[in-house]
Amino acid sequence: MVTIYDVAKKTGFSSTTVSKALNNYSDVSQKTKQEILKAAAEMGYLPNAHAQSLSTKKSWTIGVMFSEANGVGMKHPFFSAVIESFRKHAEREGYDLIFASRNLRNRDISYLEHFLYRAVDGIIVVCSDSQDAQVQDLINSELPVVVIDMMQDNCSAVYSDNIHGGILAVNYLYSLGHTNIAHIAGDTSNYAGMARIQGYQKAMRELNLSIKEGYLINGGLFSILEGKQAMEKLLNLEERPTAVFVAGDHMAIGAFEAIKERGLTIPEDISVIGFDNIEMASYVTPKLTTIKQDTEIMGNYAAELLMKQIGQKKKITTSKIVPVELIIRDSCAPVKRKK
Repeated sequence: MVTIYDVAKKTGFSSTTVSKALNNYSDVSQKTKQEILKAAAEMGYLPNAHAQSLSTKKSWTIGVMFSEANGVGMKHPFFSAVIESFRKHAEREGYDLIFASRNLRNRDISYLEHFLYRAVDGIIVVCSDSQDAQVQDLINSELPVVVIDMMQDNCSAVYSDNIHGGILAVNYLYSLGHTNIAHIAGDTSNYAGMARIQGYQKAMRELNLSIKEGYLINGGLFSILEGKQAMEKLLNLEERPTAVFVAGDHMAIGAFEAIKERGLTIPEDISVIGFDNIEMASYVTPKLTTIKQDTEIMGNYAAELLMKQIGQKKKITTSKIVPVELIIRDSCAPVKRKK
């Protein structure tokens, strides 16, 4: 079995420096740490988890909780991409992830109790359901916590600039000559849904455009089916919109289906812009113009904030707002003028 003394001999560093690097002590430079970690990996060094926990007072595990009302969880491309980014960063720091099972809901134990029992060093909460009481229990606990996809005052949070995303979407449609712009919104119980509504309303106000009756429609919890149902309602309006900003790419794909079933074409009859930039957005027909959320940066920020709290052994309340970007594809076109 390879020991820290073997790693020390190979790298030329003392066994104390090797031990500190392997246990992520702050008084070892990043360059030295990376050199030692690389050598340890090449030699097949495996730390004794129990001994490591005793020496560092850490379990080297992080709890992951999903809390979103439609029950999609990691199946949603946005959430899975953020967690994958977070996982890569956490594992580089020596941490393993423990996912809280939804089966806990059917047992007499809370998520907080479960994570305390597993002695996790911190918790990451991927959250679109701000009303979840168990999320609030985690946030109010003494454990280091970072919430993703929800603005929160009393813990660290990472979320996209949803308001600016809504403004980008409306401004782009306006640049193509559209003034009858509708919005299929996420439910207002959801932070992202509410913020994107605010962006839509702000942009319409600043452009001196009226939001016609029926143009702001609740698309529910970001599913394809709900997007289709919301689009059908817009198509039934006496004055049909020429462009629609949809609060999520899954809903936009549902909107595509509703439009095509009416015998209309995208973008010639109706322009559609989504939000997320999931992988599928570049494969549907036409390719979906959308607002990109940077899942790689979100996962990295979340990991950095959580590691900082764990290292300092105290909770930090700060927010990281991740910029969004307009991705132009084929689903939007200049407004078709009436003859």
